[in-house]
Amino acid sequence: MRGPRGAARRQHRNALPVTPPRPRKQVLLRLDPAVHDALARWAGEDLRSANAQIEFLLRKALQEAGRLPGSAGPIPRRGRPPSSETGTD
Repeated sequence: MRGPRGAARRQHRNALPVTPPRPRKQVLLRLDPAVHDALARWAGEDLRSANAQIEFLLRKALQEAGRLPGSAGPIPRRGRPPSSETGTD
């Protein structure tokens, strides 16, 4: 077990530039309930939301068809950022 930590330390001397996130398009999608249920189960197995699964599948189909624009950025990561600490217990 670790002891109490001291005061927070400054991790970096120079702040890293942060680019603002690109605005995301919102679309209404109507799906057959059985298709949505299957998609939601698949997304759960891949630890994604149904929305993220749909975007993943659309990007994969566009890439395989050679139609994914080069200006399309990567899928944004969601959730808590990975820990930068590499200490051992």
